[in-house]
Amino acid sequence: MAEERLFEVEIISPERVLYTGSVNFVELTTSEGEIGVYKNHIPMTSVLEPGVVILHEEDEIKRAAVYSGFVVILKDKVKIMAEVAEWPDEIDKNRAEEARIRAERRLKEGGSGVNMARAEAALKRSILRLSLKENK
Repeated sequence: MAEERLFEVEIISPERVLYTGSVNFVELTTSEGEIGVYKNHIPMTSVLEPGVVILHEEDEIKRAAVYSGFVVILKDKVKIMAEVAEWPDEIDKNRAEEARIRAERRLKEGGSGVNMARAEAALKRSILRLSLKENK
């Protein structure tokens, strides 16, 4: 009975396949907002925003960070193509904290040599990494 609710999810980045498996629910952040997907969801594509993908397997919940990309949702499969994707245990907390401090300093100081969009993206990534690491 439970197998009837399961569908395939794949999370890939240019470097690797992070996850391939069966879930009964997946949560992710898109440019349209946070969405949850069950089997037989209406087919759609969307732009990914930096966020945590939450995979609800039959007996376990897994979390992964994804940074930019696309998601393709079909009735029985979700394919997440991310620029970067990582598990919480792959995140170096000290490095993420240093990146947060650097990004905040760049945003505060500004100036003509600072790419503000890049600094904002770096800040979002570091905050996401820290949040995922703390809430494994």
